[in-house]
Amino acid sequence: MKDLGHLRYCLGIEIARSEKGIFLSQRKYVLDLLHEAGMRNCKPLKLPLTPNLKLLSDTGKYMKNPKQYRRLIGQLIYLTTTRPDLSYSVQLLSQFMHKPTEEHTKEAMHILRYLKRAPRQGVLLSKTSSTQLNAYCDSDWGSCPISRKSTTGYGILLGKSPISYRVKKQGVVARSSAEAEYRAIVETCCEVTWLLSLLKDLTIDHLEPVNLYCDSQAALHIMANPVFHERTKHIELDCHYVHDKFKAKQIKPSYMSSRDQLADILTKITTAEQYHEMLVKFGVVNLFQHQT
Repeated sequence: MKDLGHLRYCLGIEIARSEKGIFLSQRKYVLDLLHEAGMRNCKPLKLPLTPNLKLLSDTGKYMKNPKQYRRLIGQLIYLTTTRPDLSYSVQLLSQFMHKPTEEHTKEAMHILRYLKRAPRQGVLLSKTSSTQLNAYCDSDWGSCPISRKSTTGYGILLGKSPISYRVKKQGVVARSSAEAEYRAIVETCCEVTWLLSLLKDLTIDHLEPVNLYCDSQAALHIMANPVFHERTKHIELDCHYVHDKFKAKQIKPSYMSSRDQLADILTKITTAEQYHEMLVKFGVVNLFQHQT
């Protein structure tokens, strides 16, 4: 065995150490991706997708050779390792890999033009982060125009460093926005439980209750209320699971307005100003911005 010193590059991920902490990015991977697609000199964009975009499976002409689209989406999926800002966009476009159209390809190129704006952007694991876990969850009710299923998005920060995030279309059709938000809470609680177990294995077991932020008053009320009525009995199992975590004081639910909800970047495309403001709070930064 050899000690090769500090890790600097592994599987396309670049690791840089500074006084602020450890910075993870995929700059070379992004530049190679732009070069392969012939987009090195393209005009950069501020958002990864067109705002209020609703894609359908039959929008535009079908691609004669979908392999190029599938390869690009596969590359973008790996890029989400250090780019949470791409999670929602890539999740949306990956739903059409079986039969992509020209419209889907156009939006994939839109993501590349967004990457051109800040190829050095990545995740900062702050040196001054506390051991307090903060979880943010959100859902976009009935956002899929094809199936009417909702989208779940959650992000979990250790102090102010993002350590887990996910975007996923829910498996069932939610009958209300409260139900969609509640199912997002359930997914977040499952991830929090796993992270608490992992941190305990790392001998970090004196953790305070996890702050769980949600922008739905109705969902928070269901969590705290053990009485199930006609409107919630079809999600009773989930209610029991989350309520047990609440009673065990593993999670500390709190209401947060939609304006301040960090998980919004994982469920929808907002205005450019709000989007980049949320990214900074989420721990997605560009340490070399003066060079771009």
